[in-house]
Amino acid sequence: MTTDSSSTNRAPAEGISTFKGQDRALRADRLGTGGLLLSVLAATAPLMVVAGVMPTTFAVMGIVGQPLLFVVLGAVLVLFSLGYAEMSRHVHNAGAFYAYISRGLGGTAGAGAALVALVAYNSLQVGIYGIFGFEVSGLFATYADLEVAWWIPALAAALAVGALGWLKIDVNAKVLGVLLVIEVLLVVVFDVAAVADPGTEGLSLHAFNPDTLTGAGVGTALCFCIAAFLGFEQAPVYAEETSRPHVLVPRVMFLAVTGVAVFFAISSWALTVATGPASIVSTSQEQSAGLLFFLTEDRLGSTFTDVLHVLFVTGMFAAMLSFHNVVARYAFAMGREGLLPAAFGRTTGSSGAPGTGSLLQTGIAVVLVLVFALTDDKPTGDPTAPVLHLFTWGGNIGALGVIVLMAIASLSVVVFFVRRGAARAQAWRLATSALAGIALVAIAVYTVKDFDVLVGAGPDSALRWILPGVIGLALVIGLVQGAILRSRAPETHARIGLGNEAFQLEKEAGGTP
Repeated sequence: MTTDSSSTNRAPAEGISTFKGQDRALRADRLGTGGLLLSVLAATAPLMVVAGVMPTTFAVMGIVGQPLLFVVLGAVLVLFSLGYAEMSRHVHNAGAFYAYISRGLGGTAGAGAALVALVAYNSLQVGIYGIFGFEVSGLFATYADLEVAWWIPALAAALAVGALGWLKIDVNAKVLGVLLVIEVLLVVVFDVAAVADPGTEGLSLHAFNPDTLTGAGVGTALCFCIAAFLGFEQAPVYAEETSRPHVLVPRVMFLAVTGVAVFFAISSWALTVATGPASIVSTSQEQSAGLLFFLTEDRLGSTFTDVLHVLFVTGMFAAMLSFHNVVARYAFAMGREGLLPAAFGRTTGSSGAPGTGSLLQTGIAVVLVLVFALTDDKPTGDPTAPVLHLFTWGGNIGALGVIVLMAIASLSVVVFFVRRGAARAQAWRLATSALAGIALVAIAVYTVKDFDVLVGAGPDSALRWILPGVIGLALVIGLVQGAILRSRAPETHARIGLGNEAFQLEKEAGGTP
C-alpha cells in the first residue's frame, strides 16, 4: 500500500474541533473512563471466550499452553498500543483505524481501510447472532420445553440492539457495564473454584511452560486467541464522545489490553487446573463448548451452571451491542467524509447518536440472519449450522480484517511521526510499532493459511480462500474508491481522516460547511 503525499501533508489535528455544524459531530462529554472502558471491554465477551474460544483452541489445536499464548499476545498488543495510543492524542475521529491510516499513508489508503473496517466489524457483530440464536433456542428447549427456531431470537436481538443504538452512548455504556460486570464475576467464581478444587495434578503451572507451545498448531492457536482481544482497539472510535480524548483513550486502551491478557491467561489456566494439564485437550475434545459448564456443574452445582447458561446469552448480547455501536460510528465518520452517502454523516435528535449508521448495521444484520435462516440449515437439517457457519465465518472474517487493520495502522504510526519530523522524539514508540506490525503481519499470514481450520472447512474447500477473500476484496474496492475520489473529487479526498476538523477548516476559510 503506497502513501499519498497530497493527503499526508495535510495539517494534523492536535485537538478535536468544537464545531458542531449540521450535526456532523458526535456529542462530547458523554463518556468518562469507566463508561469508555465498559463499552470497549463488552466487545471481548469474556464468558463467550472462556466457554467457547478456549475449549475450541484446546480441542482443535491440541495446545496446552494457551495461557502462555494470552501472555504473549498481550505483550504484542501492548507494543501495538504504544504507538496507536500516541496517535490517538493527535487524531480524534470516530473513524479510528482508517483516520489514523489516512494521516500516515494518505486518503486513498484510508478509504481502503475504511471499507475493511466496515466489513470486519459488521462480520464480527452479525456472526454472534448465529451462536446467540442457537443458545437462546437451547434455553427455550431446556427450561420451557419449547421448540424455537434459532433465527427468531436472533432477529429479536437485532431489533433490540438497533433500538439501543439510537440512545445516548452513556445509556448504552450502563447497559454494557451491568452485563459485563456480571459476566466477569461468574468467571472469577469459576476460577476460584478451580483453584480451590484442582484436578489430579494439583495447582500445576505447566500451561505456562514454553515447551507447551510447540507443534504445527501454534500459529493457528494464535489466530483463535487474538480474536479474544478484539474490542480494546475500539477506544479511539469514541474519542469525540469523551471530555478529554487525549487522556482517556490511551488510558482505556492500556487498561483494556492488559486487563484482558491477565484475565484470560488466568481463566484459561484455571481450565487446565480443573482438568489437569495432561487431560485438558482430551476433555475439551469430549466436552467441546460444554467444557466450562461441565466443570462448574461438578464444583458449583446445577443452579450456578443454569445461571451461567443464561448469562452466557446476555454476554453475547452485550458484545453485539458494543460492535453495533462501533459499526454505526464508522458509518457516521465515512458519511461525514464522503466515503458513504452524506445521510450517514448526521447525528440523531437529542441523543446525538449516529442513527442512520445504526439503521444500516441493523439492516445488514437482519438481512444476513434471514439469508442464513433460509439457506444454511435446511438442506442438511443440522441445528448447529448457524453456529458452525454464521458464527465461525463471520467471526473469523472480522478477526482477519481487524488484524490487517492493526498491521497497517502500525506502519501508519511510523510514517505519521516521521513525516512530522518527530522520529527522534518518538523513536521508541516507532520501534514498538514496527515490532508489533511485523508480529501482526505474521499472525495475518497464519490466519489466511489456516482459514480452513478456523472455519471448520476441509483443506480442499474453496471457502479457505473465498472467506478471507472478502477482506481482500473490501480493501481493493476501498482503494479504488479512494483513487477515484482523488481524481474526480480532490476536496472530498482531502477530507478523508480529518473528521469534524475538516468542516471547522472550511468554516475558518469562509466556506459553507
